Amino acid sequence: MGLFDKVLGGRSSENAALSKQEAFAAIMLATVAADGHISDEEVDGFYAVINRMKLFKVQSVAEHKAMMDKLLGLLKKNDASFLLQKGAEFLPAELRETAFAIAGDFVFADGSVEAEEMAVLEKLQATLGVAEQQALKILEVLEIKNRG
Repeated sequence: MGLFDKVLGGRSSENAALSKQEAFAAIMLATVAADGHISDEEVDGFYAVINRMKLFKVQSVAEHKAMMDKLLGLLKKNDASFLLQKGAEFLPAELRETAFAIAGDFVFADGSVEAEEMAVLEKLQATLGVAEQQALKILEVLEIKNRG
């Protein structure tokens, strides 16, 4: 246990629990950051998803800003893999397939699927416990959706 762990009693941001909004956003952010770079298009896509989901409609502007500050801080201190794992840990079961589908949509959106992105989706599928058959259905539909 480090010095600050003793002072904070394990309450560092790395150990903090995530709300379901934070957990969902963490998975989305980890997916777009998988290649080590977040493009303007990925930022736009991220906010397009957040702005249309009822999950995030309950957040005030201040709560949304605090959530993003927290998640970006975790990403900066750790990496996308840590953020993905942290999000998956706190994501409710009823949102797991949804998170996988949206992450897959981010991956397919730019027309090419990079090795890092494939690895993230495979890790996400396993971490979230999305059945392989269901994951295949989701990815097949997303590939069709993003062809044009």
